[in-house]
Amino acid sequence: MLSKLLQTSSSKPKQLKKIHALVLTSGLSIKNSLLTQLLENLILVGDMYYARKVFDEMHKPRVFLWNTLFKGYVKNKLPYESVVLYKKMRDLDVRPDEFTYPFAVKAISQLGVCPCGFAFHAHVVKHGFETLGIVATELVMMYMKFGELRSAQYLFESMKGKDLVAWNAFIAVCVQTGNSAVALECYNKMCVQFDSFTVVSMLSACGQLGSLEIGKEIYDRARREDIDCNVIVENARLDMFLKCGSTEDARVLFEGMEQRNVVSWSTLIVGYAMNGDSDEALVLFNMMQNEGIRPNYVTFLGVLSACSHAGLVDEGKRYFSIMARSSDKNLEPRKEHYACMVDLLGRSGLLEEAYGFIKKMPMEPDAGIWGALLGACAVHRDVKMGQKVADVLMETAPDIGAYQVLLSNIYAAAGKWDCVDRVRSKMRKLGTKKVAAYSSVEFEGKIHFFNRGDKSHPQTKAIYEKLEEILKKIRNMGYVPQTGSVFHDVETEEKECSLSHHSEKLAIAFGLINGRGEDPIRVMKNLRTCEDCHVFAKFVSRVTSRDIIMRDKNRFHHFRNGVCSCREFW
Repeated sequence: MLSKLLQTSSSKPKQLKKIHALVLTSGLSIKNSLLTQLLENLILVGDMYYARKVFDEMHKPRVFLWNTLFKGYVKNKLPYESVVLYKKMRDLDVRPDEFTYPFAVKAISQLGVCPCGFAFHAHVVKHGFETLGIVATELVMMYMKFGELRSAQYLFESMKGKDLVAWNAFIAVCVQTGNSAVALECYNKMCVQFDSFTVVSMLSACGQLGSLEIGKEIYDRARREDIDCNVIVENARLDMFLKCGSTEDARVLFEGMEQRNVVSWSTLIVGYAMNGDSDEALVLFNMMQNEGIRPNYVTFLGVLSACSHAGLVDEGKRYFSIMARSSDKNLEPRKEHYACMVDLLGRSGLLEEAYGFIKKMPMEPDAGIWGALLGACAVHRDVKMGQKVADVLMETAPDIGAYQVLLSNIYAAAGKWDCVDRVRSKMRKLGTKKVAAYSSVEFEGKIHFFNRGDKSHPQTKAIYEKLEEILKKIRNMGYVPQTGSVFHDVETEEKECSLSHHSEKLAIAFGLINGRGEDPIRVMKNLRTCEDCHVFAKFVSRVTSRDIIMRDKNRFHHFRNGVCSCREFW
């Protein structure tokens, strides 16, 4: 009878507690099988506090039940409780089995404490489960999430008999952690037949890397090998086209898709916004609604980004207001939407309004939101506001060097070199490192990377000769190096020399040497491009009649005949 009651009340937390109370007060003998059913139902509804209470009442619970509780803690993202449970398990000499460690390792990943991960790995080895596929896969994913790429790669490569699940998991976590080049290497080494999950991850990797040709090859291979290219795969392909700056390919694909969902529409809207075609992004948003597709929070993120990239302040406020007034909980503005609004106001020069907007937020602003305002302060060279925002960021995100570099650049642009020295001195004391800038360009299925002043490439001599040739031509056309982009207190000539060897310029020179004249040069930059490289690219596109597509940290710049798609609003 009680078993039937549990089945009918499986999704009702209050009913489950009443049944438990009935059992306790009835004087009936409580069987572990009944408590097991109750425990599983409580975990299903997410009441982990009460589930633990029921678990503690059990007499010598089997390892299966310990695993059930581990699974519940992981599912409900309660990693600390998982660690405490594991300690109790060891104290009571309950031997873990092959199903214990996958959940326990996931919990350590969620906890995010690397030393705990190393210690836990030692426990896995001690009990002889390291070679078990599912456990080894979880350990690899844990190390990837900790940023321990070498440990993850070593463990993955030492795994024997890797199945498709292991390959897919490793590739997926590489992409999720921004190690797409490693994912590509892994894909090329795969010794099992891949599937649609592999294709989705690899198209995402190609999108991150800006590898249009490799992405096309992977998709073509999937079609040849009769892989199920469902709407999820097609959406990933759509995203890849847009992240590579190929809006034409993306639009052809979108128009030809047999099945389109809200993800398809949202991906296209976000992509057009990112590529600087804000007008088309907003047109698509209206088309989407006319076709009866309900927008979600990602759709509105694209719409607000479109407004931000084009400086459409009133439109951005109107769309944000629609979200804020909506009765749909899924459309309630999230931190990403607030960051977009701060970026919109800040880039439009409304720094005080942006600051007031942050102070009125119904949630605690995170570093990303304050960082958006600091970025706007750098654009408008507002030292006073920049200092105020940087002080907040030093409290909330002292370990993120990018914000301190931004403040240093704001001071440098204003000629406050003593303040620049003070910020950089503080960075050295804290051990904060500046992220090294690099650019990449794809050619014949290979990605070529360049750092500032790089001389490691096999074509170095030809690259620098081409760069000098182009610089000479564009100087004759009126190009003047934007020395304000150099944030060091050095002479003008030294600044010009420093600017001429930026990674974007080397990548563009490489693209001019290689590739067909009718193909655009696609350059991917990991940081925001500087003002001088932006001007340089405009002149090069004009003098060479080559389209240049440059993606930086914030957006795309499409250069054609000396004009950029950003319309100088970036």
